[in-house]
Amino acid sequence: MHIKSVNLETVCGVTSILPENDKVEIAFAGKSNVGKSSLINALMNRKAYARTSSQPGKTQTINFYNINDEVYFVDLPGYGYAKVSLALKEKWGKLIEKYLGTSKQLRIIFLLIDIRHEPSENDKNMYDWIVHNGYNPVIIATKLDKINRSQRDKHIKMIRKGLNTVEGTPIIPFSSISKQGRDEIWELIEFTMNGGFEEEDEVDEEELVDENVEASEGVTVIEHFEADPISEEE
Repeated sequence: MHIKSVNLETVCGVTSILPENDKVEIAFAGKSNVGKSSLINALMNRKAYARTSSQPGKTQTINFYNINDEVYFVDLPGYGYAKVSLALKEKWGKLIEKYLGTSKQLRIIFLLIDIRHEPSENDKNMYDWIVHNGYNPVIIATKLDKINRSQRDKHIKMIRKGLNTVEGTPIIPFSSISKQGRDEIWELIEFTMNGGFEEEDEVDEEELVDENVEASEGVTVIEHFEADPISEEE
């Protein structure tokens, strides 16, 4: 998609009323410092529209970016940051739960996982929680440039096994430096915008899959997240 316009249209905090949009919504979830803002900026072809921060956990709102007046990118609050109080974590959890439960336009959720490490307990909880809410998230393995090329397949398998992903779940490696993976992500977004997943035609999606495993049955509510170790950069 050629990006003609980007507009941060709506910012929702814990007491805000969520918008009732009339366009497809694409949501992005992940723990603090996983590179969510960097991914969104790369997809929007903007250097710093979605703000990156040296202070993990700064994203405390749900941000709705209107892209070309055709689709919304929905940036969900990052999870797992140690310096956020339990009470605020619970409020964020309820805000995200409210969004997942009430949005009529949400079509796909991208869950970002740091490719360098095994999924944390928070990552597993978020994945299971999204599945429990009726969505099969696409996994974006971020920070691809931080590992050797020879390690790629091994680390993808590590993420798939760690999350115990549902059969057919795509895992797309992504680098904010080289932009590798951006085109594949946009292909899924455009496929979704055209109603591909609603028609249960998952051929394009399955082409991105490396291997299949059995679906997870465990479910853990988001507000029970503990603090993840925080890396040095987003």
